[in-house]
Amino acid sequence: MKVGLFIPCYVDQFYPRAGLATLTLLERLGVEVEFPTAQTCCGQPMFNSGMAQLARPCAARFAAVFARYDHVVSPSGSCVAMVRHHYEELGIADPALAGLRPRVLELCEFLHDVLGVRAVQAEFPHKVGLHQSCHGLRELRLASGSERVIAPFSKVRSLLESVQGLQLVDLARPDECCGFGGTFAVGEEAVSCAMGRDRISDHQQAGAEVITGVDMSCLMHLEGLLRRSGNRIRVLHVAEILCGDRVP
Repeated sequence: MKVGLFIPCYVDQFYPRAGLATLTLLERLGVEVEFPTAQTCCGQPMFNSGMAQLARPCAARFAAVFARYDHVVSPSGSCVAMVRHHYEELGIADPALAGLRPRVLELCEFLHDVLGVRAVQAEFPHKVGLHQSCHGLRELRLASGSERVIAPFSKVRSLLESVQGLQLVDLARPDECCGFGGTFAVGEEAVSCAMGRDRISDHQQAGAEVITGVDMSCLMHLEGLLRRSGNRIRVLHVAEILCGDRVP
């Protein structure tokens, strides 16, 4: 199995440790990973802003770069959701892109569904709050979600529960939006920040020392609010925790 590693723009520029942790974790599990340097943005910011014509070249580039891999893995639920669920709306007649879309997976999804991983060898002795991002929860179905009448499950939580010393705290609203929403945080700053502060309050009241999740975009939003208020809760991508927070 050959895996292409897709690193989103904001991870590359602001949180490279999350990308390094993803690579480290995959290699520890024996996966052959390549990072194609020709990769660019998936086009989500343009698409979400109503500029599909600017997103199409990004999608075409994505197909050209990643079509040769058995799977494409990314530490970002929102970017994976863009490729899997919204590239089709761009109207690109490219068989390679159509065949590639189902093979693009979020990291925990890949570990759980493809590799069949149910436990990792890591230690992280802290109280952790799990933020379930909207894309991961409601487009990728990484967890059941409280609005669905089905047996509860969480692929991310099951992996975190295997980490030695880690204590997952119970939130009052475990699948509520953090308010980031990409450009929503710019256009509706006051609402976005109020939603983010609500999420932080929930984690704090539950006793979380660290907030984690599958999207550094959501965590970046929460981290900004934490820093501005002087709150000492840390944010870490789930890959960093699954590595025991020991990234080269």
